[in-house]
Amino acid sequence: MKLRNGKAGPLSLTRRKLVLGGSLVGGALIIGYTAMNFGSVAAGALSIGAEQPAASPFGPFIRIDADGWVTVVNAFQEMGQGVHAGIAAIIAEELDADWGKIRVVAAPANTAVYKNGAMGMQVTAGSSAIAGAWHRLRTAGAAAREMFVQAAAQKWDVQAGTITVRNGMVIDTASKLQESFGSLLTLAAKQQAPSAPLLKSPDKFELVGSRRIGRKDGVSKVTGGPIYTQDVQLPGMLVAMVAHPPRFGAKMRDFDAAAARSIKGVVDVFAVPSGVAVVAQDTWSARKGRDALSVSWDEEAVEKRSSVELRQLFQQIGELKTNDSGRSYFSKGDPAKAFNEAEFQASYDFPYLAHAPMEPMNCVAQVDGRQVKLTVASQLQTIDQINTALAAITLPGSVQIETLPAGGSFGRRGLFSSDYIVECVRIARHVGGGKPVKLVWTREDDTISGFYRPMAHHRLWINRDADGLPTAWRHHTVAQSLLPIGPNSTEVEGIETSSYVTGCSVADCRVFTPTVGVPVGFWRSVGNSHTAMVLEHTIDQLAHMGGIDPAEYRRAIYRKAGDERRLAALELVCERAGWGQSMQDGWARGLAVHEAFGTVVAQVAEVAILDGRPRIRRVVCAVDCGIAVVPDQIAAQMEGGICFGLSAALYGKITLGDGGTPAQNNFDTYEVLRHPDAPVVETHIVPSRRDPSGVGEPGVPPIAPAVANALLVLTGEPTTSLPFVS
Repeated sequence: MKLRNGKAGPLSLTRRKLVLGGSLVGGALIIGYTAMNFGSVAAGALSIGAEQPAASPFGPFIRIDADGWVTVVNAFQEMGQGVHAGIAAIIAEELDADWGKIRVVAAPANTAVYKNGAMGMQVTAGSSAIAGAWHRLRTAGAAAREMFVQAAAQKWDVQAGTITVRNGMVIDTASKLQESFGSLLTLAAKQQAPSAPLLKSPDKFELVGSRRIGRKDGVSKVTGGPIYTQDVQLPGMLVAMVAHPPRFGAKMRDFDAAAARSIKGVVDVFAVPSGVAVVAQDTWSARKGRDALSVSWDEEAVEKRSSVELRQLFQQIGELKTNDSGRSYFSKGDPAKAFNEAEFQASYDFPYLAHAPMEPMNCVAQVDGRQVKLTVASQLQTIDQINTALAAITLPGSVQIETLPAGGSFGRRGLFSSDYIVECVRIARHVGGGKPVKLVWTREDDTISGFYRPMAHHRLWINRDADGLPTAWRHHTVAQSLLPIGPNSTEVEGIETSSYVTGCSVADCRVFTPTVGVPVGFWRSVGNSHTAMVLEHTIDQLAHMGGIDPAEYRRAIYRKAGDERRLAALELVCERAGWGQSMQDGWARGLAVHEAFGTVVAQVAEVAILDGRPRIRRVVCAVDCGIAVVPDQIAAQMEGGICFGLSAALYGKITLGDGGTPAQNNFDTYEVLRHPDAPVVETHIVPSRRDPSGVGEPGVPPIAPAVANALLVLTGEPTTSLPFVS
């Protein structure tokens, strides 16, 4: 089915606030839950370490009011992806609630209660929100439904088997008695919640998978209703900005604050581990005070190599062919002699990339002794609590987080270091007394002092069999690791699970992890953002070498490997894109298929070269993400992922000049996709009864190779580095 973004959902009502108290016991945050109001952002109340709240009778994810409204508690970060709609739909489906009387609030930071089932912590990452919550939320909704059924049976003195629930109404089909959730609420709350309620068969879903589901924040966003961290205004709040080192690895040696302190509105200037903080009564005064600082930096340990030097180093490392170099993560057969005369060789280079969300980094922190409150778009609540506790010298249970929506993230707000949050907490602790402090990063701060998608180099040696299919595959990847400990697995995502590699009789896949002083972080689709380009563009080149249609070449590989999911996505996208049909002069189609985070996405891009630049007018996308919980949001995420990936493929790069200083600092130099260059995107969903898998990131990886493969048709030349536009 062809999908577009759905219309905005009902107006999102006022967010409720949740009380967090407790301590870290045995590695878990032991706290209760309630929807008590601890003081709104507008009121500026600081209520930390409040009394232990009572549990909801329907569990931590559901609250039902006397008027029949169902409040769904969303444990995940809402950063524009619309996760709240899917979370609410799962509960509403099993509860048989009225979708028009559903509202969503953010959960408190509470690992014991709200951990992501796929990750064991309260985090929003790895496209795992819906997948990680699927079974738990279905069970919660079904259990609440059974409590209302039991309440009605008790009140009406009828058999529970004759009672049904529909759109928030409990109905006895025999006696025709019916009551709303609201009127049965008191009695339902006294029922014992079943531990294993009966769940619906997917073929009985009426809400999940339907076009009835819309975002709950649509109208509010259009009317300027949502409060983001940058919007927060609290009584007596101070604003802080930090002077960061101009080069990676530099440390503050000393500073002269005299000129900064003379700026009207500046309250204090002091050193923090990340630089020099200027605290003022407003943002403009903090900015002027920071600009007036005189700072001397210790640059003994800075990273001074340029992008050119690092690329040359990565290429040299990637050339190593011995079996004892690098870390082997996938090996098959005997590679000792298989690549002496490699039939096909290729190399690919990828630059550092910024995240560049529309809302730069910011945080509001209040520290009163050992009690801390954060008002922030927290993507990793569990990790942010722990890092905050370390910075404030307290326990994670004393850290209360009010999670606000985020104006984008793409991984930037999901760092293990909680860098800007910790920075804000340290400043607020210095100020003390529970006084609110808002830390503000400018666009330039985040572009030149932030964390990047790692630079990467890939080197391949491949041999083919008599049918032209790959039979021996050697693959070297060179990139910094995103993980503080353990193997560098994130930068080779998608390679060892690819049918292209696993279908070979010989494989030798290795990753090399050089030490570089450039800070790197998770970037939307992580390693898949470059491994998909390498795999899919290589396959097209092999197909062209054998004179085989790229779609037919993939069919042969998928059939040989028994890869039914990739094959189904390929067939659907080719059918809907008109693959094989003639194109007007100057235009070509490019194809790519990639699996990331459990979801298979196939894309066909229609490309021409106009005024020396690639022009992409249409992208057809087929996605297999298991059960499609919210089809319109899946389409929206594919559209967003394609435009995000296309932006990076066309223009994205952070270039380190001589001395290791980034050349880009804002959107005038870090170019992004503009509306006139965005393609028309058509999304088609592969029918499935599998449990849902992620959709926030899998749309990103295939677009770059789809465009590269179209350019291969147009020019006959492979793409060996990104971005396309230098």
